[in-house]
Amino acid sequence: MPYDFPDARGHFGPYGGQFVAETLMEPLARLSEAYARLKDDPTFLAELDNDLKHYVGRPSPLYHAERLTAKWGGAQIWLKREDLNHTGAHKINNTVGQALLAKHLGKTRIIAETGAGQHGVASATIAARLGLKCVVYMGAEDVERQSPNVYRMKLLGAEVIPVRSGTQTLKDALNEALRDWVTNVDDTFYVIGTVAGPHPYPMLVRDFNAVVGRELLVQCPARIGRMPDVLVACVGGGSNAIGMFHPFIGMDGVELVGVEAGGYGIDTPDHAAPLSAGTPGVLHGNKTYIMADADGQISNTHSISAGLDYPGVGPEHAWLKDSGRARYVAINDDAALAAFHELTRVEGIIPALEPSHALAYAKVLATELGPDRHIVVNLSGRGDKDIFTIAKREGISLT
Repeated sequence: MPYDFPDARGHFGPYGGQFVAETLMEPLARLSEAYARLKDDPTFLAELDNDLKHYVGRPSPLYHAERLTAKWGGAQIWLKREDLNHTGAHKINNTVGQALLAKHLGKTRIIAETGAGQHGVASATIAARLGLKCVVYMGAEDVERQSPNVYRMKLLGAEVIPVRSGTQTLKDALNEALRDWVTNVDDTFYVIGTVAGPHPYPMLVRDFNAVVGRELLVQCPARIGRMPDVLVACVGGGSNAIGMFHPFIGMDGVELVGVEAGGYGIDTPDHAAPLSAGTPGVLHGNKTYIMADADGQISNTHSISAGLDYPGVGPEHAWLKDSGRARYVAINDDAALAAFHELTRVEGIIPALEPSHALAYAKVLATELGPDRHIVVNLSGRGDKDIFTIAKREGISLT
């Protein structure tokens, strides 16, 4: 189907846009102009491609999980190994791109927000490489449950500021980062970690992460012999999912499935699944599906995965849901944890808790499909950051 979103005002159908303080309208306009000028510039693209190949380690492999396929007894399971990137997650793709934009705009300081810490680590990493000052906002609860990544950020020279307001998770970190940007917009570039926020962020973060899907367009015919039947990816804000989905949106024969965090179940208040159980509203500068109470106040969320613990989602996912081009499901904590252990024991790959949700749904789907069907799961990050969370939940002492 024809697809050319967002429109000139940054909308994906009724979603997206710019719902921000007047102070930010001018810097957003400057960012839009700079991105429009640089996104097709051969020099900028050569610099980006060089960093993705020689610094990030792209292309990431497409791995056939043969033993997992045999164990689940259905469709063939393939893993897009974003966990093998430098810093251990897909987050480095868009962070490299945004940091290059910051350099071209003459900024000397970058700020970021992070939930699971992977985006914070990626931002601190690229700041160290480019000699930029880096400040990372992180919910105090996430600081505790993702302590290895907090230490990595500090080793890389970043200042990590714990946010103690609200639920002390990702949404509160985003609020504080936006306040910082309003105050320091002259010398500061806000490196957003997902496909949310005001236009042009959902577009430019998507474009930088779409390298994942573009590689699959080459790798799938070479490894599978054709395009896959289904792409499956976890969705918090949705950057890894949209990065894999976007080059396939116009390819009707490929099903797109996003997997949200069902927490303790979407029939309870304790989940983080706005596409599955939320309503349209405005959050962090864009209109999208959100989790809110009857008075319109943002609801508290829960997920075993800090990276999915967010009450909103990128506006492009909202449009893909409404248009029917992608479908979205929810997987609860226990199923994600079981998938984490299965991949670890059967394939010797320790996944992050975020893509463990996608794996859990791929298992459900695989049993419904025959062995001549192919499912690609975006393994968006590695799980060493989550071992303390998992050990604590399972009553295991690591000291």
